[in-house]
Amino acid sequence: MRRHGITPLIPESTLLGRAMEQTHTSHNGTATTTPGAQRRVLVVEDDATIVDAIAARLRAEGFLVQTAGDGPAAVDTAEAWQPDLLILDIMLPGFDGLEVCRRVQAQRPVPVLMLTARDDETDMLVGLGVGADDYMTKPFSMRELAARVHVLLRRVERAALAASTPRSGILRLGELEIDHAQRRVRVKSEDVHLTPTEFDLLVCLANTPRAVLSREQLLAEVWDWADASGTRTVDSHIKALRRKIGAERIRTVHGVGYALETPTP
Repeated sequence: MRRHGITPLIPESTLLGRAMEQTHTSHNGTATTTPGAQRRVLVVEDDATIVDAIAARLRAEGFLVQTAGDGPAAVDTAEAWQPDLLILDIMLPGFDGLEVCRRVQAQRPVPVLMLTARDDETDMLVGLGVGADDYMTKPFSMRELAARVHVLLRRVERAALAASTPRSGILRLGELEIDHAQRRVRVKSEDVHLTPTEFDLLVCLANTPRAVLSREQLLAEVWDWADASGTRTVDSHIKALRRKIGAERIRTVHGVGYALETPTP
């Protein structure tokens, strides 16, 4: 009996050319182990062509991959399989990716890379607001998608390491408090829920308060990659962060980047 939501391995001969740029195969055509080995990725997408291409590329990178084609199957598979990361399309049968993200995050925190067919900033902000860590707009490069998956998983590892070796004390910038040990943020003594990416972005800005950091610097520091095409990702995360901690706390320097405002001594 076929398990719901699982896609079998795809032979090398069927792969899209761009999805195999860095593949190393064994004698039977199965991708050999790479640094992504044993990390589980659940791909939620109802377009079979896109699912096959993503699954092939990630398996070539050494990941274990399962897929789901609708909202209910995605939630059930996530609960049963406990993936390390979700790649999640917004438009799905059953219920949409935003609802999938809400339900999965209620089960357990897991990094989410959201896919959207529309270059609509509202969709992006809503996705970030329900717990997504990053997003990509279709059509996208499989090479870039694989890179972002690696980055998100490295960020989770860094967060776990930071939690096990916490810094002493709490950083206070006026009414804003950043607790590195617990990865918690408070504004006016009220807890503010941030995604892992938003927390890392805030810490990056807070490390040099009032100093302007370019989008490229933020991409390199927070996302571990430098590509001008990703600057809109930075902008959307900044907007989501402003909504949570207060727009006045992050200053935009047009054409350059952003700075965290602090009270004048």
